[in-house]
Amino acid sequence: MDDTSAKPVVVVGAGPVGMTATAALARHGVPAVLVEADPEPRPDWRASTFHAATLELLDELDITGTMHDEGLVVPKYQFRDRAEGLIAEFDLGLLRDETRYPYRLQLNQQRLVRMLYDRLREASGVRMLFGHRFTGVTDTPEGVEVTVQTPDGGTETLRGSYLIGADGAASSVRKALGVPFEGHTYSERFLIVSTPVDMREQVPGIAEVNYVADPEEWLFILRTPESWRVLWPVPEGVPAEEATRPAVMQEHLQSVAPFEGGYPIVDHQIYNVHQRVAATFRTGNAFLIGDAAHINSPVGGVGLNSGIHDAMDLIRRLVRVHRDGADADAEFDAFSTCRRRIALEYVRADTERNTQRLKERDEAVREEQRGELRQIAGDPDRARAWLRRVSLLESVRRFGIGTPPERLSELLTVPQPA
Repeated sequence: MDDTSAKPVVVVGAGPVGMTATAALARHGVPAVLVEADPEPRPDWRASTFHAATLELLDELDITGTMHDEGLVVPKYQFRDRAEGLIAEFDLGLLRDETRYPYRLQLNQQRLVRMLYDRLREASGVRMLFGHRFTGVTDTPEGVEVTVQTPDGGTETLRGSYLIGADGAASSVRKALGVPFEGHTYSERFLIVSTPVDMREQVPGIAEVNYVADPEEWLFILRTPESWRVLWPVPEGVPAEEATRPAVMQEHLQSVAPFEGGYPIVDHQIYNVHQRVAATFRTGNAFLIGDAAHINSPVGGVGLNSGIHDAMDLIRRLVRVHRDGADADAEFDAFSTCRRRIALEYVRADTERNTQRLKERDEAVREEQRGELRQIAGDPDRARAWLRRVSLLESVRRFGIGTPPERLSELLTVPQPA
């Protein structure tokens, strides 16, 4: 058994990915310390889609039943054109023979955070430090020494076996490790607006998840248990204050579909969008997962999901090292290599393709893309392959989660599927 096994794993970041990692450690009886700068779990609702592969993994935490109690099952989604209307509809029910969850579950991410927080409050071997800010880490022969600023401005040193950075795109852990965050930032920002108005009554025939192409202003329209959300790009040069003025947001919503009296707006967020992947997901005894390791366009709803996959892959390896004495370097190098490859070949590639498809300006290319989508949706075999990929089942079936290093090395030599 590894000589660091008696020390807790320090997890920085109490979002859905950090919470999942901590809950997985607790399930396996591995002590953990969860560090979060905010004084309580954040009410961030940006991500809201849980795909089939992710629900399968979360089954291990015995949390999917509660998620379904509060979530919205969405079996179909659409690609639309703002001028032409419906282009193609995809039915995730085609995957019913391959997964227990042939659908998307719409559930705002803060609900999963709350569920896991309530569970971790009662878990033995878990210490949660809210209001504590990560300030630095040092590798030691016995593991890591992590320094945090306490709520009163003091400093505390946490001695752990390993450090997991799950602290988001602006990750303090990644910066402390000196890991480059390679990629680019989109020139436009994305604005997401939430309204209680049922958009199915305003846009007849739409599904509960819709990708709407338009060369001037593409849209992403989806339903959550609380409300409908409409997302559109904010051009470079438009100040955030202007883009989020109530009258301006109302004008955009009315252009989607007129609604007499005006749409009630219950919430909105504007944010920068990136396509970035960390140069490595491992530095010594420290790891990066979720948005700390890779951040992408939200078009496709895979960022949160792939972050949860990172967490479950890493924890399986930590448990093998902790409990079974597995080779730490082999396990953790396999984690970094595999999860970074998936971030590049699946997460970044697919979300970039999705985003470019919606904003394409060349009419000939747009027509070609519409034709291709219609053909795929009309062919059950091609549609099933498409859905297998977008639900992340393909990447999980291809590489597994926590696949032993000796087997994974063979899988990594296989070229990416077309």
